[in-house]
Amino acid sequence: MARAIDKIEIREAVRERYATAARSAGEGKPGCCGPSESSCGCGTDVPDACGDDAFGPALYSGAERDVLPDAAKLASLGCGNPIAVAELHEEEVVLDLGSGGGIDVLLSARRVGPTGKAYGLDMTDEMLELARQSQRRAGIENVEFVKGTIEEIPLPDAAVDVVISNCVINLSADKPRVFREAARVLRPGGRLAVTDIVADPDMDEATRADMRQWTGCVAGALTEADFSRELAAAGFDEIEIHETHRVHERAGSAIIRARLSSHDDR
Repeated sequence: MARAIDKIEIREAVRERYATAARSAGEGKPGCCGPSESSCGCGTDVPDACGDDAFGPALYSGAERDVLPDAAKLASLGCGNPIAVAELHEEEVVLDLGSGGGIDVLLSARRVGPTGKAYGLDMTDEMLELARQSQRRAGIENVEFVKGTIEEIPLPDAAVDVVISNCVINLSADKPRVFREAARVLRPGGRLAVTDIVADPDMDEATRADMRQWTGCVAGALTEADFSRELAAAGFDEIEIHETHRVHERAGSAIIRARLSSHDDR
């Protein structure tokens, strides 16, 4: 029988994995380190994921990649492109959960314009420093990177219009709390637009208990039914989940959209 992994163990393993990825990107190496080096981020423990189109900067358009500093692109470890599905507008305030090297925050800031704002939230000092360096190099001012966890967002209630995230929610050991916190910081009628890993219903317990598969963004993934149930419980409706591509024999990357109820009945 596989050993259960506790929440603290998961968080610390995730923190160390992404600190390593940030240091790698800061040295000019891809965050997805490859087989000759220690594994670094999402997909690096998924067979054949590193270096293909399942994870990382290849999921962004050439125009999007061209406007960003190299370090932000090298640190990109996500499984999708939430900017492509968030339908951002000028003057909106956006929050990226688990912002990593900052690629989605910087792109969001460009979309919402100087009268809008983009927050990036990350718990890893190395990623925050890398993201702030990329912000300075890009010369984008309507951005703020803050330290914290996605289970306890350091922003006030009803502070943002849109919550985005790229392959991060699966890394949390307390996903219902993540959804409640996203609902708390969203204004009534606000939007959630994330890309994340969605597990097949038959994912086996051995995979679920494998820490390398946790930090590789697979073992902690919710099923589609779980996602829908937990989002609804947190106060979201208009929930849409669409798989975009497979990243594992028992999991795929998906676009997840939802809207916070305009009534404060949570």
